[in-house]
Amino acid sequence: MDETETAQDYAGDTTQPTGEILAALSQNNSNLSIKTEPDTPASEFDALFARLSEEPHNPDGWRRLISLATSSNEIPKIQQAYDELLKHYPNTSSAQIAYISHFLNDEATFAEAEQLFIKFLRSSPNVDLWKFYLTYVRRRNTGSSTRDIVRKSYEFALNHVGQDKDAGEIWNDYIQFLKAGDASSTWEEQQKMDALRKAYHRAVQIPLDNVERLWSELETFENNLNKITAKKFMSDLSPAHMQARAVLRQLTNHLNALYPPSSSQDLFLPSLPKFDGADRSLVGKWKAYLKWEESNPLEIEDKDKETLVRRIQGVYRKAVIRMRFYAEIWFMAYNWTNSIGKPDDALLILKAGMDANPTSYLLTFAYVEVMEQKKDYAEVHATFERFLGLQSKVLDELQKNSPDAANGSFNETQPASQSTNSSFGSQSSDEKPPKLTELQERRTEYGLAYIFYMRFARRAEGLQALRKVFGKARKDKWAPWEVYEASALMEYHCFDDKAVASRIFEKGLDYFSDEVDYVCRYLGFLISINDGNNARALFERVITTFPPERARPLWERWARYEYQYGDLESALKLEKRNRNDWF
Repeated sequence: MDETETAQDYAGDTTQPTGEILAALSQNNSNLSIKTEPDTPASEFDALFARLSEEPHNPDGWRRLISLATSSNEIPKIQQAYDELLKHYPNTSSAQIAYISHFLNDEATFAEAEQLFIKFLRSSPNVDLWKFYLTYVRRRNTGSSTRDIVRKSYEFALNHVGQDKDAGEIWNDYIQFLKAGDASSTWEEQQKMDALRKAYHRAVQIPLDNVERLWSELETFENNLNKITAKKFMSDLSPAHMQARAVLRQLTNHLNALYPPSSSQDLFLPSLPKFDGADRSLVGKWKAYLKWEESNPLEIEDKDKETLVRRIQGVYRKAVIRMRFYAEIWFMAYNWTNSIGKPDDALLILKAGMDANPTSYLLTFAYVEVMEQKKDYAEVHATFERFLGLQSKVLDELQKNSPDAANGSFNETQPASQSTNSSFGSQSSDEKPPKLTELQERRTEYGLAYIFYMRFARRAEGLQALRKVFGKARKDKWAPWEVYEASALMEYHCFDDKAVASRIFEKGLDYFSDEVDYVCRYLGFLISINDGNNARALFERVITTFPPERARPLWERWARYEYQYGDLESALKLEKRNRNDWF
């Protein structure tokens, strides 16, 4: 129809659009009818990159992204893929080596490779990356005039990873490099022999995978120089060498359990833990190994303490790469680093651990404690707020995926403190669906965050700060009853305010009247402040709301009070009521 006909058809009908509006709509429709080029669909690389940026815990996805980038032969795309991967999995040496390799095919891009070496080597404990670096250095410095550059590069590498069991090849290459040096005078020959002896002596005291062969070479080397001094040198070194060999056997047993052959992929990326039996066993093995390393099995003397520190530091760096998503390992690294008098380094470890495990209670609580000691209260508040937000999202997701959420048992129109706890209370513990049990456990843990937050606020900023945090908790659907109890007890013990404490307990009863543990705590509080009348009133008010099997703790708590402080008549009446309920 044309515009005139449409306007006439609607003439006199004030509920219909005017001709002017219809004309505009008609023009708009005609514009929309013009054919346009369809949007170019996102490539597999772009789509996968976007998905991994949002949900990075996907090792197979990252391997596919790297494969797509590599096959494209486009340097910007390769850089984009590796930079994003290493942002989420820092110090992954196999990825770093592959990344650098893309810049070693053309001398024009060697500068980019060197920038990556500088970026990666500072914090890398991985022998493979250091070997790759040394290969590059020797490739670039082949003349006799550059031997000192190569020598310094070897020393640089050995100072970082020379204590690693797998560094035997670097030690061997270094020794062969020293042997190959020219000596045009007796003095230079003596310098060369001294450098070789020093390198050998250092190496044979380390539990390297080739330590026995190096010992044999050293023996030959010393005997060729002087059989008399050789005997003394070898005798002096023998105890430390035998200790290294014994430690190597123990070390190999530890590492074989931590690095199973099945995990030797070209690009190994740690997966999120399932916290099943296998994961718990693996964590236990790592903890045992780390404690063993801390115990100084090589019996390194105090005069060589820096060597011991470098050794354990390297071990912890490898541990947090391999066990990136296990907060306990990060916490051990933090504690050890703190214990050797390096609080700034320890704090960096703690922050890196929180980046990898943003929902870790252990690491978050450790961090806010440090910040409170530094009196950086703004950072403590920001950390708690951020952490509570993350945990709230976890609870929302668990609720969405729980069996009861699917059948409508969760009623969003009610406070979560009523709806979810009613579900918990209606079943015995062995009947709870696994997801629901997990939700309950996570919610209780969530309450700990609020309790720690309130404790901090009270200590650092006083009563009003405490009440402000509790006020936030009262509006939070996931705050459990433990938060109400903690707030009430702080009001009483820290500010001697029975009235406010009692009101908080009473307010909590509005939401948690079906939680027998909460009611018991409230009852115990009233008894502790000698408010017998209100305690009796509370008991009588709630006892009939619980079935006998759930009311047992209440009966026992009130009976204990009556037997100790009540009169005989009241005690006998209570016994009779109790028998009637149970029999």
